[in-house]
Amino acid sequence: MSDGAAPAAASHSATFSSDAELGYQRNRTAFAPGAPLLLDEPYRLAHLPLVAPDHPNVIARQDGRYYEMGRHPTVFSLVLPIDAALVAASAALVRLDDELRCASFARKIAWDLLPRRADRLHATLCGTLSTGEAPVIDRATREAIAAIGPFQVELRGLFSGNVNRGRLYLRAYPETRDGPNPLQAIQQAVGRPPSDLYLVGLYNLTDDLDAEETATLAELIARWWGEPLLRFEATALWLLGCRDDLVLDAELTEVLPLHDGPAGPLPRLASVMPEP
Repeated sequence: MSDGAAPAAASHSATFSSDAELGYQRNRTAFAPGAPLLLDEPYRLAHLPLVAPDHPNVIARQDGRYYEMGRHPTVFSLVLPIDAALVAASAALVRLDDELRCASFARKIAWDLLPRRADRLHATLCGTLSTGEAPVIDRATREAIAAIGPFQVELRGLFSGNVNRGRLYLRAYPETRDGPNPLQAIQQAVGRPPSDLYLVGLYNLTDDLDAEETATLAELIARWWGEPLLRFEATALWLLGCRDDLVLDAELTEVLPLHDGPAGPLPRLASVMPEP
């Protein structure tokens, strides 16, 4: 089990933020009847080179952007880790995965990514805190994060957004508290404006979907929208450095506990980036 997430305590009955409070509905893909799902430009620049480097629609590089076949200088972000053991033990996630493996577009999902990314699943809370060198987290920020305390999160899915079309996510719903939700409290502690979108990237497409495949995906997303897939207790955050947007080449530099006391041991993330 990774340091950062634990099974939700049965004795703690949490209520969770709703779609009315978060931004998932307004940021979801607008599927048009009879239309295909085309991989968008951000996806073809940052993701497609990593999952289908020989695809003719790969954008290898672009003026003004620092991507080179999906790779970029190291970017450090503060993230909410998702424990791979809890994901694997979720019966609901297994059912969703089974449906995707039987879907008409299953051959267009990069299934080999799942085991390679299992130990680094996360929702980004504060992106690009620094580049090149890890940021220095001062004592006041650490104390503010610890004071937030552990909290529960519920994952629901599936989600396709209006940016990075081609990536399929789970949606994170934090428990409700007086004032900002705990994820927004973390963002404020780090000096970032609060957001309302907390996505866990899980599946990646390797090609556009035709109209029939798109209709199947849209129906699957609608049917699973309100389904709780996994509930866990967040106990720590990760300071994560990555050199690609799928964190295949990543380094975990620090664990920041959501409680007083020392952080647990630093898990080691091996690079699973293929050779260019």
